[in-house]
Amino acid sequence: MTARIYMLMVLGYITFSCKKAQQVHVLQKDIIETVYASGKIVPDNEYNLFAFNNGTILKKLVKDGDRVGKGQILYVVRNEPVAAKYQAALAGYRNTELNLSDRSPLLHDLQLALQSAGLKLKNDSLTYHRWKNLWDQGIGTRSNLDNSFTAYQLSVNQQKSAAEKYTSALHDMQVSSSNARSLLQAARKELDDHFIRSDRAGIVYQTFREAGEGVHANEIVALIGDSGRRIIRLSVDQEDIDKIRTGQRVVLKTDLSGDKVYEATVTHIYPTMNESDQTFRVDAVFVQQLPPAFIHCSVEANIIIAVKPQANVLQREALAGEDSVWILANGKEKKVSVRTGIATLDYVEILAGIDARTPVLLKKETGSR
Repeated sequence: MTARIYMLMVLGYITFSCKKAQQVHVLQKDIIETVYASGKIVPDNEYNLFAFNNGTILKKLVKDGDRVGKGQILYVVRNEPVAAKYQAALAGYRNTELNLSDRSPLLHDLQLALQSAGLKLKNDSLTYHRWKNLWDQGIGTRSNLDNSFTAYQLSVNQQKSAAEKYTSALHDMQVSSSNARSLLQAARKELDDHFIRSDRAGIVYQTFREAGEGVHANEIVALIGDSGRRIIRLSVDQEDIDKIRTGQRVVLKTDLSGDKVYEATVTHIYPTMNESDQTFRVDAVFVQQLPPAFIHCSVEANIIIAVKPQANVLQREALAGEDSVWILANGKEKKVSVRTGIATLDYVEILAGIDARTPVLLKKETGSR
């Protein structure tokens, strides 16, 4: 009987010892508050290059990783009908330009006709005025005067008609030239659309079509971006976005660089939430060391929100809820309120409520007591 009582006492002591909570204390430690974000590295000014027309790739003039200049041709799309249309438009335009030049046969003939009409008008005018002067002196016949006047009036009309024909022909040729120029510009634009060019300087990060393959209008054929700068595109949870500010320091790792840590700075915060994953886009740029010149690789980052050296901190698991802890006071457990500051995954800053001498009980909070 005595042995049984002794065993019960031992078991009770062991049970009591197992349930006794571990004690921890506030300590001084540098504390850094961060916000976790994930994302990828993208080139600045990244854009997709599209084809403008249907056709077959005749030539591919670049490969992935090449640097290109603004206006440089990347692809040539087969364009025989368009080229023929352009040549026809060019020939038509050159013909209208010839008709307007000093070598124009039609204008030359009209100019000669106008000059001849002018000379005849001048001659007939002299003849008429000579007969009129004689008639005024009582010399000559009325028939000669009337005939000279009639010839003079006919010359006036002929000269006027020749001038109108020249002006009308010149106007028609100018209109034809303008129309031909418009047709040529349209044909040149259509032809030029078969040469797929880069509209800026950068790096061709990826091509999507090879020579001999078909391509459709508005189909992506290449991915191009700024060669001198890369952007870290991060996703920040909606619960943390109000803590993010431009200029904040970012530390990150990439899948490509293993444990190597890079530094960056927050440069832009986008105001629209991505409804699919409840996150906001935040952009950052590298400060100094850059990872290898690859893009679209995944990153994991911590955005540093606040830094406080030698702060009074407590293990975060010691918190009972958000603003309370269990302490041991006069041999009894007691729940007290605390005022907290910066928090990390492991520690929380204690601003008021307890100090380094207060024994804090490390126990799981299962509800209010």
